[in-house]
Amino acid sequence: MSDRSTNAAASAEPAIADVDAATRRLMAALDALESAVERRREADRDENELASRIQALGADRSRLADELDNSLVKTRKLERTNREIAEKLDTAIGTIRAVLDAGEDTR
Repeated sequence: MSDRSTNAAASAEPAIADVDAATRRLMAALDALESAVERRREADRDENELASRIQALGADRSRLADELDNSLVKTRKLERTNREIAEKLDTAIGTIRAVLDAGEDTR
């Protein structure tokens, strides 16, 4: 029976060593998995932040496009008003010159 207990003890030692090695591999795999999960969370946070920035840029772009459209409308109105005033000034200058010329002719 002592041969059996010696054989059992001898075979138990490699089994314990195998369990220890498997435990270390399992712990290393769990650490690697935890690191991968953390990197993924960080990547997701970065992606969400980027999506938020893109959305903000889109909103800014829309606002700026509206402001540009409004500015173009105002510019066209001002140009039209400027032309109308220039025409009225030309007419007034022509009238004043005509009056002045008529006054000089009567002298």
